[in-house]
Amino acid sequence: MGKLTGKKVLITGAEQGIGKATAKSLIEAGCDIYIHYFNGEEGPKELVSLAQSLGQKATYGYADLTNEDDTKKCVTEAEKFLGGIDILVNNVGGIIARKWLGEIDQKFWQTVIDVNMTTMLNVTQNALPYLKKATNGASIVNLASLAGRSGGHSGSLVYSMTKGAVLTWTRSLAAELGQYGIRVNAVAPGLILGTRFHNQHTTKESADETIRAIPLARAGTSEDVARVITFLASEYDGFISGATIDINGGIYRM
Repeated sequence: MGKLTGKKVLITGAEQGIGKATAKSLIEAGCDIYIHYFNGEEGPKELVSLAQSLGQKATYGYADLTNEDDTKKCVTEAEKFLGGIDILVNNVGGIIARKWLGEIDQKFWQTVIDVNMTTMLNVTQNALPYLKKATNGASIVNLASLAGRSGGHSGSLVYSMTKGAVLTWTRSLAAELGQYGIRVNAVAPGLILGTRFHNQHTTKESADETIRAIPLARAGTSEDVARVITFLASEYDGFISGATIDINGGIYRM
């Protein structure tokens, strides 16, 4: 496990929830960081203040990562500010809405694909030249989901499909980028309460039912996920690549 002091991080969607907790964890581990956001500056402002109080570099910027030009501008700004990119955390994603088969129109289908997959393509492809130059190798961590393993709850058909694709994307990318010393891994969180995702799309009754089936008898927190992402980031010169770490309290076991 390598030291993260001075490592340069680009993280997407870090305004709240898992992204914000992960950015905080990486800052506390010694990283300099560029924080992408799409909805709300309050979280990024807090993170920048934290980093500056620790004597580290941090800034944030808005971008619509489904747009290729917007993404290129964001990644270029991140690299220019940081002086390189060692670690990329692809955190952006969302269910958008619960829709069942028979209700899914083409616009919804494409929107969910774009939010969960096109963003990942755009960011990773634009960051690749900088990741290749990283000293001691680079690390990419992709946010998947338990839904990509199990199929998810009813009404999450398109979202679950895209998160399953993220798992395959991670394995394929690990094979493709290994020659450059770039490791690619994913995390697959289960029920993580206190995030915008579950605040908007999971009822208390549904959460309580899920918790009753979790062997550890609790929901997860954003910090539970952040610790794992920080570990994977710190293994920038390690031997873990193409893996997915499940963070679900034991409800899904492979």
